Amino acid sequence: MKKNIAIILSSAAILLLVSCKKYLQETPYSFLSPINYYQTGTDAQTALIGAFSIMQAQNYYSRAVYEISELPSDLMYPSSGNQARADLSGLSYQPTNSEITVWWQNCYQMIKNANDLIANVPKIDMDTAFRNNILGNARFLRAIGYFDLVRTFGDVPLITRPITNPSDSLLFPHRTPAQLVYQQIIADFQFAEANCFSETVIGANGGSARQPATFKGMASTGAASSMLARVYLQRNSTSFADPADNQNALNECNKVINSGTYKLIPIYSNLFNPDTKNSVEHIFSVQFGLPPNTGNIVVRMMLPSALGGSGSFLAQTTFATTGYSSADTMRINWNIFKSSSTKYYFYKYRDNQWVANSNNSRDNWNIIRYADVLLMQSEAMNNIDPTNPAKFAGLDSVRSRARIPSAKFLNFTNTVTQANFVDSLVADRARELCAEGHRRWDLIRLGRYAQAMAKVGVTLDNNHLLMPIPYTEIQSNPNLTQNPGW
Repeated sequence: MKKNIAIILSSAAILLLVSCKKYLQETPYSFLSPINYYQTGTDAQTALIGAFSIMQAQNYYSRAVYEISELPSDLMYPSSGNQARADLSGLSYQPTNSEITVWWQNCYQMIKNANDLIANVPKIDMDTAFRNNILGNARFLRAIGYFDLVRTFGDVPLITRPITNPSDSLLFPHRTPAQLVYQQIIADFQFAEANCFSETVIGANGGSARQPATFKGMASTGAASSMLARVYLQRNSTSFADPADNQNALNECNKVINSGTYKLIPIYSNLFNPDTKNSVEHIFSVQFGLPPNTGNIVVRMMLPSALGGSGSFLAQTTFATTGYSSADTMRINWNIFKSSSTKYYFYKYRDNQWVANSNNSRDNWNIIRYADVLLMQSEAMNNIDPTNPAKFAGLDSVRSRARIPSAKFLNFTNTVTQANFVDSLVADRARELCAEGHRRWDLIRLGRYAQAMAKVGVTLDNNHLLMPIPYTEIQSNPNLTQNPGW
């Protein structure tokens, strides 16, 4: 980890100012230390933009996110030619897997940049609300980075301040118990919930050039509430679950739902159309655009060569042929493309301004949207009281938007037990959220990972519930230990 620390956790901040939309276009500042950089509110906002830009990297939320979360599942597999991806799909990966390594590195890069902000922005004389919003966004990003890490690796080094010198005690950090990492994630999201601007402030894209933190693409209080619900539900599936996790998740979902700020948009395909992105259903998304902005490689990766893409990732045949009911035409027609009798591709990401075979599209990456909040509400209610008929409402709302007939909605006649409900939820989350970076975590949280992988001919061992700590990190940091089974 020594090499990685030098890049990611050193005190010299190289602010990555890659633009993703007009609000991210700023004059670059390079090779400035936090000591002399953070002088004004504009400096703080520019640094925040740099922290957000990490998410646009191909090795993070432009590609690695679905390599880590979808390939090791029953929904997606890679085309031939890339062994690291094939190993992820077949659960035969090792600590040397390059995709696992870059996932670790980019998580810590974002955490490092967030820590710089959190440490230095409070010293700046600036408008209090804007300062707290910037700090809320920084802690939101740090929470996402640690949530990505703890779900993937379990115990990970918890670093919550900048490393200031070569003899710093955090230069070779030990792993922190996952239970404590979750506590920090929750504290960070709670801070973001209390201090980030509301969606009504950032959602209108009405901020001035001096205040880009008011533009869509930054975290809102609603985004923090939504992510808190996700974190509580995920922690509830661990050995250190808190007895209040389900109720807390339900409370957060209800905050978002009762706010009236977010809604399901009528046409499912518009969720993925760059011309209609950042709608009332999009709660938090990584922003992308055409050059000179940072584009998203996802269209090229997903579309087959016949449509101008590389066809690097395909939909599992079982899901493509049996995952949707005959009534679910809206979603399957948008999500799945059949190129031959044996190959199916995810057709979810498209852009009518995309140039075939290029790496750049305008498609945002949706980290959380309102349909997911409704599904989480149903999940939490089923966990709390499986006899409560209200648990069907959120899930059936999502089915209704997909134009599933009401006769196909869930009830205690066709979904008798708590386990039956979970089976339905697993299937519904796949239909709605496939190829959006959720599947591995869903299967682990809902206790269906082994069964799902068996259906695609892959055996799940207990050690596969966590991925191995990257070999390069173990070699560089004598204080890191490996996960069991690796």
